[in-house]
Amino acid sequence: MKDKAIAVLLAIIMVLNFFDVITDISLGVPTWHIVEESLIVLASAIGFVFLVRDISNRTKRINQLKSELDKSGIQLKNISEEMKHARIKYSEVINEQFNQWRLTKSEQEVAMLMLKGLSFREISGVRDTKEKTVRQQASSIYVKADVEGRHEFSAWFLEDFMEPDS
Repeated sequence: MKDKAIAVLLAIIMVLNFFDVITDISLGVPTWHIVEESLIVLASAIGFVFLVRDISNRTKRINQLKSELDKSGIQLKNISEEMKHARIKYSEVINEQFNQWRLTKSEQEVAMLMLKGLSFREISGVRDTKEKTVRQQASSIYVKADVEGRHEFSAWFLEDFMEPDS
């Protein structure tokens, strides 16, 4: 907006000085004065052209960036949809594994909350049970899953997503 105001101001200076030069020529003003004012007209015209080009280039770049942003938004939406689909599939795989280990419904809930990173205290709060009950269920989960503890339990589900060391 500020650039457009400056461009308009330069255009006004250019036009007014141009008419002043024309008037000065008809009045027989000294040549040095006409040259001086002609240089002001020329400088104003050059500044106007450069400023208009710059405004035009920036406007094109802004429009290009807006277009890229729109495309990115669409891609992000598609990625989000892919992530939702992957999350659903992964949850199915996890639940299938829970069934293979023959976890009870309560143990499955505790196991899923552990995988989400909740502490035993947080799980007991979410499930409205005692923390001791959650710890006992976790111990039962570890036995059924044949793992040593919480970290190994979580790692069991993540290791397939890790790239093997070279």
